[in-house]
This record gives sequence, structure tokens and C-alpha cells, in this order.
Amino acid sequence: MDDFKNQKCLHKRYAYQIVLQTREMLRAMPSLVDITVSDGNHFTVCGDIHGQYFDLLNIFEINGLPSQENPYLFNGDFVDRGSFSLEVILTLFAFKCMCPSAIYLARGNHESKSMNKIYGFEGEVKSKLSETFVELFAEVFCCLPLAHVIKQQGLCCPWRSFSVDGVKLSQIREIDRFSCSHLRKHPLADLIVRSHEVKDEGYEIEHDGKLITVFSAPNYCDQMGNKGAFIRFKAPELKPDIVSFSAVPHPDVKPMAYANNFLRMFS
Repeated sequence: MDDFKNQKCLHKRYAYQIVLQTREMLRAMPSLVDITVSDGNHFTVCGDIHGQYFDLLNIFEINGLPSQENPYLFNGDFVDRGSFSLEVILTLFAFKCMCPSAIYLARGNHESKSMNKIYGFEGEVKSKLSETFVELFAEVFCCLPLAHVIKQQGLCCPWRSFSVDGVKLSQIREIDRFSCSHLRKHPLADLIVRSHEVKDEGYEIEHDGKLITVFSAPNYCDQMGNKGAFIRFKAPELKPDIVSFSAVPHPDVKPMAYANNFLRMFS
């Protein structure tokens, strides 16, 4: 993490080890992951990071590093747009390898090959590692779970992918995320935490508190001026405690620096 902070690259050998080990761990996980939080303990949910590595470090500074006693869920959209996406994803994957119960990762719409080709992650991976890693990351992203349930009381889903009401959690468990089919139905839960959209304060509460959007990339793309946020849940009540934070400085590498040339003209 310190090397990344100083804009140093990880040797390809170690990057391979991290990504391959993460792939094996994710392959063994179900599409819907159950998370139990023991009474007196807490659990933190973060939204989109979008390659803003220095803001990720700030989250860890505010809330502590991921550990068995301080677990996190990152709710999709780790990469693209921000120009430190590789540092973000390797850091999250490394924590997953070091302590699987310290960190949980859900798939967002930017964990896909087509989005990565346009919005910068593919170009960044080619520049910092090699083209071989592009295919490897695409494969690993397909292994990411789709959603998480915290102690059977709340459901965390990464993005708006639902259009039909009335579907049970058991039906999500049966989804084969490795096939071409896609999750299109809305499960029932006491509280749904989603991400995917910029919010001025880093979060938004809707539907009488039953739906919370959390977005963890402050001053998105260096121009939106929004705050970031994360949510802490403490058992047994699991009431959401929302923490907002502002952007921190980062090296002078513009967002979308590795993006498709056409998009970069307008960034």
C-alpha cells in the first residue's frame, strides 16, 4: 500500500499470485453471500471507489484497515474512471487473500470487460502490467458474487439491476452468475443498500429508510464536488450509522487518463 501511495508498481509475479488466489476464492462463493455479524461487533459497507485509491486510503484512515474484527463490504464499481484503479483492485484483492472474512466484494456494472475497455481500466492494466492481465481480470470479475445479506436482516446489492418485484432471496442464491443470464429481479429485505449513483453527501436515504444509496468516491472524477460516504452497522440492531467524508489530494494524474481516446477528448 505504501508503494502504491508512492506510485510504484507491483511486480507482475506478485500481481499474478494475488489475482489467481482471489479467483479461486471467489469461484467457490455463492451468488448470494450470507454475512453474520456477532453481537457487539460491526460491519462497514462502502459504495463505488472508481479507481480513487487515495480516497480508499482515507477510508481506511478514518475507519481502520480491513480485518476479522473490522470487516468491509465493497459494493461494486471498484475500477474505471479514476486512474488508480489497478492499485485499488490489487489492494482489495490482497486483503481478501490475507483474511477472507475481512473483506467482501460484490460485482458492479464496471466489473465487466466492455466497460473496462471504454472507461480506463483496460488501458491502465496494459500500461502498468500487461495485456495478459486484462483477460485475467475479466475472468475474475465474472466470479464476483452478486449480492450480500447481513445477518438475514438487510440486503446489500451493488447497482440498479432489478425490474420485477416479489422475488425471494432463495431465487438469487440459485442464479448461475457464470452463465450469460443476468440478475433482473428485486428481492425483499428489511433494508437494501445499493450504490452506483453519485450523491452530494455520499449517500441518500429513500422509501422511509428502507433503501440507502452509498457512494464512496468523493469529488468524483475530480469535478463533481460531492462527498463520499460509508455505512457502519453494529450488531445486534444493525442500524445504519452513515459517515461522510471529503476528497483528499492525489498525484497529478487526471481521471480517465487511460480511457478510450474518444472519451478522453471530452473528459
